[in-house]
Amino acid sequence: MVDQRRQAQRVLFLALGVNVTLTLTKAIVGVLSHSLSLQVDALHSLTDAGSSILGLVAMQWASPHPDRDHPYGHQKFEALGALGIAAFLGMVCFEILRSAVERLLHQSSTVTLTGIELWIVILVLGMNIGLTLYEHHMGRKLNNSVLIADAKHTLSDVWTTIIVLLGLIGVWTFNWDWLDVVLAFPVAVLVFWSAWEVLKSNIPWLVDEMAIAPEAIHELVMTVPGVVNCHDISSRGVVGRQVFIEMHLIVEVEDISTAHAITEQIERLLQEHYGPARIVIHVEPPDYESSRISFF
Repeated sequence: MVDQRRQAQRVLFLALGVNVTLTLTKAIVGVLSHSLSLQVDALHSLTDAGSSILGLVAMQWASPHPDRDHPYGHQKFEALGALGIAAFLGMVCFEILRSAVERLLHQSSTVTLTGIELWIVILVLGMNIGLTLYEHHMGRKLNNSVLIADAKHTLSDVWTTIIVLLGLIGVWTFNWDWLDVVLAFPVAVLVFWSAWEVLKSNIPWLVDEMAIAPEAIHELVMTVPGVVNCHDISSRGVVGRQVFIEMHLIVEVEDISTAHAITEQIERLLQEHYGPARIVIHVEPPDYESSRISFF
């Protein structure tokens, strides 16, 4: 399996630099304009930077190659890194709600926004969108879960900044200071949804959920000439990234060499359909034939 971590790390370093710049810009403008929503958005960008650092750490350990202590490789470190990103998102969601409620109960300042500051926020939004598209593209290209999770995190920042920008336009145009606080609540919802998306895509990998339906594997294997029966099929991992498949097989041959050739043909066929895979096939005598495709 090709190790593409170096390319992914370069993308994360770029994302880290951009997110630090965005955090400082939003924080400065937010403090100068007394905008709660923009200050919270700066906090969100700070967690983007933190998630990039977390992704870099996870990537350093997420080698696809096995070693003595990790015979199945280290790629689950990527999923652990993605879960850390989800935790960051949860922290942001809580902070947004806390700050918004506090401002509603104790309104102590008004938003004072200039046209230059508004244009700076628009520029920041453009940078956010560009970073999201680039990270998502590279995550799909490299099939890297950390990059995809980080892109989702950055996408939540895009929506956050859009909402904040709309609120600031309302404040600047109509002097609706309350809008700056009220719009913090949908921002929290967007952040929570991003965290859920990251969790939903990585927890099945960590708990070894079935990767491929055993019926699909059975149907494919039975097309190979010489195969009599295929049963007790199991799989785990992530299709397209790396899958581990086990099965019991009965073949209609009398010598080991021919049986071995059939198992190699099955391995090639499965890898063509499901991408990188490590496959263990137990060849059994005809008396062991079973109608049970999977273990359950």
